[in-house]
Amino acid sequence: MTSEKSRVLVLGGTGYLGKRLVKASLRESHPTYVLHRPENCMDINKIQLLLRLKKRGAKFIEGSLSDHESLVHAVKQVDVVISALSSSDTSTVATQLQHKIIDAIKETGNVKRFIPAEFCIDPARMVHDLEPARSLNLRMMDVRKAIVNAKIPYTSVAANCFAGYFVPNLCQLGTFLPPKDKISIFGDGNAKAIYLDEDDIATYTIKTIDDPRTINKTLHLMPPKNALTQNELVNTWEKLIGKKLEKLTISADSYLATMKGAHHLIQFGISHNHPIFYKGYLKSFELKEGDEEAMRLYPDVKYTTVEEYLKRFADMRQRETWEVRREVSKL
Repeated sequence: MTSEKSRVLVLGGTGYLGKRLVKASLRESHPTYVLHRPENCMDINKIQLLLRLKKRGAKFIEGSLSDHESLVHAVKQVDVVISALSSSDTSTVATQLQHKIIDAIKETGNVKRFIPAEFCIDPARMVHDLEPARSLNLRMMDVRKAIVNAKIPYTSVAANCFAGYFVPNLCQLGTFLPPKDKISIFGDGNAKAIYLDEDDIATYTIKTIDDPRTINKTLHLMPPKNALTQNELVNTWEKLIGKKLEKLTISADSYLATMKGAHHLIQFGISHNHPIFYKGYLKSFELKEGDEEAMRLYPDVKYTTVEEYLKRFADMRQRETWEVRREVSKL
């Protein structure tokens, strides 16, 4: 006799990571719910996405994160709550909403697992020491403390670096596409970081929800083939496209100087990335008490390698080149 699958509520289920969590939950045959917020009724893209998720089997619960009663109503219907609110929100709004979720879970008392919106480098490591990333790191730790104080069973997911934000652009800010000719190398380019395909992040997250080994733990996603230096990342891309890029070395001081007068999201990106590329946050990394490692717990998951991720963009570039040549040949 098989045990009944946990019912899962994804908050932020139409967002960048949220939609992937919904799909991953449905793939694992969990009854999966998405909070349908009235404030999104004029967002045509989200409405269309909700319809696609519904076609896959997702169920909707109407409610608002800012309406305590409707949030309590939603939480009462499930066993697991996953918050996929943007963890890169540099304002305090996302943190305030996380506390509202905690209040609702505490009141209902029926949730057997809460996964808060982190999905980044483990904030407990206090890697980020520059503003505005430092303040966001501290707010995440405040949320963790509130979860523990409320005695809510939880799992934190430390997903390191989202591939979509770091891999195709070879760690360049201001674009999500590969550079064509030139690239900035940060420091000596030899600091390692870990990159995760966002679909894999969702897959590993859903694996945890009924796993007693991850309760009240931090799950670290550390696929060995995806622990690369920037130089290794660039070299992988160059091999795929058969071309060498011109490289410009950027010192730490020069990198930080670009924060002045920049858009606040760029400032956040610089303060977030500085310890990754210049301090090498993985240099002295060791699993501690309360940590689990996803590759050890779930060896059956076939994760996407950085090379496989980059190949999508190399193939796209080759198609574009072929189409240009075809058009030129017509002239």
